[in-house]
Amino acid sequence: MSDEYEHVARSKLKLKTDSKKINKKKKKKDKKEREKLERELEERQHLPQAPVRQMTKAELSFKKMQEKMQEKRIMEKATLTHKQRVEKFNEHLDNLTEHFDIPKVSWTK
Repeated sequence: MSDEYEHVARSKLKLKTDSKKINKKKKKKDKKEREKLERELEERQHLPQAPVRQMTKAELSFKKMQEKMQEKRIMEKATLTHKQRVEKFNEHLDNLTEHFDIPKVSWTK
């Protein structure tokens, strides 16, 4: 078995391009970009920031009412099972007058 693999190269595979030069270029670019970002962050910290907008009383009460209504809808849906809701819907359809029925359309009459 060792005779079969004597001609196989045991060293690392080498690519045509020199990978060391590429890596050095990337490192320089990364370092420059990092420095640029750090400078921008420092400049932003020194600038006066816009005040945080607070909600008005009307906005707060509107938001509270929306939450209450949503909670109420969820509770209503949670009380009935799907089967019960279908039965209730069918009862509602049975109670409608014939006025709401879809008329039959045929060419023979």
